[in-house]
Amino acid sequence: MSEHKEDAVTGASFMKELKQEKDPSSPWPGPKGMIPVTSGKADDANVHNRAYLDNILVEMRVIDAVKPDLTTEIFGKKYASPLTLAALSHLNKVLDDKSRKPMQEKAAAAKKMRVLNWIGMETDEEYAEIVAEGAETVRIIKPFADHQKILDEIKFAEDHGAVAVGIDIDHVAGTNGDYDVVDGIPLGPITEEDLRRYVNSTKLPFVAKGVLSVRDALKAWKAGCKAIVVSHHHGRIPFGLPPLKVLPDIEKALQGTNMTIFVDGSLMSGYDAYKALALGADAVLIGRGILPELLDDGEKGVEDKLQKMNEELSQLMLYTGVKDTESFDPSVLHFN
Repeated sequence: MSEHKEDAVTGASFMKELKQEKDPSSPWPGPKGMIPVTSGKADDANVHNRAYLDNILVEMRVIDAVKPDLTTEIFGKKYASPLTLAALSHLNKVLDDKSRKPMQEKAAAAKKMRVLNWIGMETDEEYAEIVAEGAETVRIIKPFADHQKILDEIKFAEDHGAVAVGIDIDHVAGTNGDYDVVDGIPLGPITEEDLRRYVNSTKLPFVAKGVLSVRDALKAWKAGCKAIVVSHHHGRIPFGLPPLKVLPDIEKALQGTNMTIFVDGSLMSGYDAYKALALGADAVLIGRGILPELLDDGEKGVEDKLQKMNEELSQLMLYTGVKDTESFDPSVLHFN
């Protein structure tokens, strides 16, 4: 296994050899296409996110505690864990070894571990090749300026057996203050009416990914979305709130709506995931937490890391008397 190095500020870990090849002027921690590491300065939302996570402490409630059941229901389907594999993109392009396809390896690991897989920005052809691995999948689509492209990708995902579809509502702005451009494709604004149109175009549950306020959570619900991902998309927004800080208010605002609440944000361990679940998430997305293992060791690396995270989650649930994923109690948490 290659040696890993972890960024102490952002929580992003990645392969040592890729780090050594990094262009100092590039925002990518290795070849273009990997999760970017942001500035590490005060405007870096990852700094505040990591600090917030690390300052949540847990009290012990062990009398009458039993080994927990991690089985989790998402969109009416049962999965082995509330840990899901995040919507990574482009990873088939980053390795020198072109015989490997990390996106397929990740999907294969999700199938083997019986967890939900997410896929980010990929062409329809590439998406079809990835889902052929057989993992149950959520497809997340960019907010393309061409709305027909969004509708076409929704339809393609539906035709290829997706569990749900969604859109990165937080990938509208570029660093130049204009709408972003990804892979040469212009992105554009997303209105509540746009969301409603996408929701109504499919029979699948629709996910608004990148919610960081009660306001947007309620707009997503009013538009008919069945789920949200509370997230700042690996720190895209300068000075962004930690997702876990706003999560309890969002969960309270959505009570009684039957919305599924996911959360992400550099959840690097099962302990991090526990805190997110205790604060109101139904399930979590793990991206940075599996990235080095995926790129180093493929399917087996992801399976081993996910197993370790499940063990950490189960350990903390057992220490706090949480018997299953429906029984989390935020009162066990204390802010240092």
